[in-house]
Amino acid sequence: GMDYQSLDTPSQRINLSFHALAIVTCMAALLLGAGWLFAGRLMLKRWGIEQSVGALLVGRRIGAVYLGVALLCFLVRSTTSAELITSVSLFAALVNALLAGLGVYEYRARRAGPAILVSVAVEVLLLLGFGTLLLTPLS
Repeated sequence: GMDYQSLDTPSQRINLSFHALAIVTCMAALLLGAGWLFAGRLMLKRWGIEQSVGALLVGRRIGAVYLGVALLCFLVRSTTSAELITSVSLFAALVNALLAGLGVYEYRARRAGPAILVSVAVEVLLLLGFGTLLLTPLS
């Protein structure tokens, strides 16, 4: 486990922040994974996207990817390895930046309804969280 008593060094604060972000990301990815894998119609309807065989097929495959991300975040949540924290944070920052950008793009092109902006907001918050970790000096 992690020692939550003495958070007096930047690296200890980074470890705690990463732990919290990894758990939040794990839970979000678990929900999204289950949603896309087992309730694709509901996920598409939420965003106002027309249901099709192709959209549901791609959604199920994305669900599998989200479940993999959930497992990854769960497995690395307690690491104190600066290299692993940096790598996972770069991955999460890139993915969330791309997803947020695509969400805004699809909304502005009227291919997705306003509910996609809720997803964009969560993605921006995760981007800011992981981005802050990446920009925090260790000394």
